[in-house]
Amino acid sequence: MRERLPLIPLLALSLAAFVTIVTEALPAGLLTPMAQDFAISAAAAGQSITAYAVGSFLAAIPLMTLLQGMRRRRLLLFTLAGFTVANLVTAFARDYTLLLVARAIAGAAAGVLWALLAGYAAAMAPAQQKGKAIAIAMAGTPLALSIGVPLGTFVGNAIGWRESFMALSALSLLLMLVLRLTAPEQPGPSAQQRRPLRAVLRLPGVRSVLLLVLGIVLAHNILYTYISPFLQPAGLMARTDAILLLFGFCSLVSIVITGIFVDRFLQPLTLISIGLFMVAALLLQLNAASVPLVWLAVALWGLAFGGAATLLQTAMVNRAGAATDVAQSMLVTVWNLAMAGGGMLGGVLLQNLGIGSFAPVLLLLLFMALGIAWWSGQRGVQASVNPLS
Repeated sequence: MRERLPLIPLLALSLAAFVTIVTEALPAGLLTPMAQDFAISAAAAGQSITAYAVGSFLAAIPLMTLLQGMRRRRLLLFTLAGFTVANLVTAFARDYTLLLVARAIAGAAAGVLWALLAGYAAAMAPAQQKGKAIAIAMAGTPLALSIGVPLGTFVGNAIGWRESFMALSALSLLLMLVLRLTAPEQPGPSAQQRRPLRAVLRLPGVRSVLLLVLGIVLAHNILYTYISPFLQPAGLMARTDAILLLFGFCSLVSIVITGIFVDRFLQPLTLISIGLFMVAALLLQLNAASVPLVWLAVALWGLAFGGAATLLQTAMVNRAGAATDVAQSMLVTVWNLAMAGGGMLGGVLLQNLGIGSFAPVLLLLLFMALGIAWWSGQRGVQASVNPLS
């Protein structure tokens, strides 16, 4: 008889991902009221996002290396407690420095949570459904981008930005209770199983997955950060919100499809994902002024990228074994590095070469990712030597 997935704790993990993404991105929609409240510029208020990213980038690997022996449910509750406290301090902060400290703490909690999420979800599931469990746990990400951030922005602008962060703190507290009651306890790796960082990096397939993360996320973030200039030739800049809503919806569809097939077709889905992204980039390059084709390109982009986190994290879980959480902390760090790099590289391209230079760079990055994914699959038919199997 086929074992069932533990849906309640997996959905709670999905909501934890939701809280993480909304906590990260919400200040982008609330810069004006936050700046007015602290009597600072919008640019200074935007550094609350930077502080979060820096906290996540710096903390993921050191904290997971330090805490890898802790029981997984306890560690998860510890990270959610970090979100609860950090968002509560953010909501009541009257000092700008305290705001930045609270945001950095939230980022550090996010670094640990992302390192923990996929491995913990996979450990809850039967062996043949690990990818599906990861897909469920990751579903909160597109929901956060398409629903959570716009809703939090609306609430923040309507009744006060501090209330939005109070609500996030309350949701984190609720999730702590649900997970404490429903999530199974999972031990961390024993002292004999723990590997130093360098040894984890040398595990077969780990570096291939990290290179895939770098290429795919870098390409995505160049496009996502500067989507408004991309939409200008088609006269769609005023519809950026609708464009991103379509992207979020298609991302959610992608996660559902990925969750159904990831355990049986991990490498083909990875190749298809990269291929769809390349088609989207080509459409934006060759038909930038065509409104229908721009909408089609955005839909393909969402279908391509929505399941990427599930595909990449499932590949890492398969390759890292007992060192999954440390390997995932590397993935989180490279992911954040690619996000920051996308913003910086896109800014340089836009300033010096114009928006027309974006698609060739995207295609170069994605072609390299496609080659890595294909080469990884050709190294061996057996799953034991295939980093994407």
